[in-house]
Amino acid sequence: MTQTLADRDQETGPLDLAVVIPTFNEAANVPRLIALLEAALAGLAWEAIFVDDDSPDGTADAARALARADRRVRVIQRIGRRGLSSACIEGMCATAAPLVAVIDGDLQHDEALLPVMLAAFRADPALELAIGSRFVAGGGTGDWDRDRVAKSALATRLSRQVLMADLTDPMSGFFMIRSEVARKIVPGLNAIGFKILLDIMTASARPLKFVELPYTFRTRAVGESKLDHVVAMEFLIALYDRMFGRIIPVRFAMFSAIGLIGVGVHMSVLFPVVRLGGEGAFLGGQILAAFTAMTANFFLNNALTYRDRRLKGVRALFDGWVSFCLVCAVGLVANIGVAGFLHDAREGGWAVSALMGVLVGAVWNYALSSRFVWGRY
Repeated sequence: MTQTLADRDQETGPLDLAVVIPTFNEAANVPRLIALLEAALAGLAWEAIFVDDDSPDGTADAARALARADRRVRVIQRIGRRGLSSACIEGMCATAAPLVAVIDGDLQHDEALLPVMLAAFRADPALELAIGSRFVAGGGTGDWDRDRVAKSALATRLSRQVLMADLTDPMSGFFMIRSEVARKIVPGLNAIGFKILLDIMTASARPLKFVELPYTFRTRAVGESKLDHVVAMEFLIALYDRMFGRIIPVRFAMFSAIGLIGVGVHMSVLFPVVRLGGEGAFLGGQILAAFTAMTANFFLNNALTYRDRRLKGVRALFDGWVSFCLVCAVGLVANIGVAGFLHDAREGGWAVSALMGVLVGAVWNYALSSRFVWGRY
């Protein structure tokens, strides 16, 4: 195909826009999305940056295949890191374009809104953020059922508790921002979960000037939805981090909460063993309960606390479980040692001594688990 002068100018002239596309298992959508962007952004100088979390379906390879023939397509393949928010951050920092948009790779966002966003920035030099909204007049949620609409409305109400702005759609993952503004905010982002817009709005030292533009959310045609109970949990975690994270770090709070669940698991295993076997079965029941609780804690922490660096594969999971059990065993010794020392020294009575032992054990387990269990991969 003969390259036109306009095509060459688009390749060599200044960029108007970068489109960041965080992906995981979206190989089938990659060529379709690029075709849609090409139609929507005709006449503009743009680039598409796929930030892929090492998708097993070959999403990164599908993007590279396009990139070999189209210089506007770029690929960042992340190894050992996961999470939509952190993927967006890496993509936003990887471009020289003055404006950067974030759009999902599942084709549910309407790419035709991108030139409308760009026009809004050109019309108002003070504008810092343009947001695609499903709930402003003219927008819509497509074929969402009542349950999903209700959940989104609840999330929106919760989000407004930590926002410095009255957004109709703070949960939107479709927006455009000035690159210089994004780069200034990035050091304060927590990069937790799926809601990067909420992170940006709450991390800014001052309210950002924004506009909400309507679009209708599409039905996913190919692939599986990423929305699940873990995503909902990550949203709540992000809200906690913004409200209380400076007091108690969110990872430690999650680790401790799962530790409390482990206590419940421990007692639920120990009680029937002692009830059926009598006092003579206590020691064996205690050992069984301890290993059951540690195993439950390990898998819950792997799925939630360390979701962004969770262990995968039989070998990694087994090695991680063994390491976690060893760390917790040492933590138990530290717990008992500190509690015993304080009790013998009569520092505050048995309850205070026990609580201090628990706290030391929890901090020990968290610190060493972060380093030696989930920090090795």
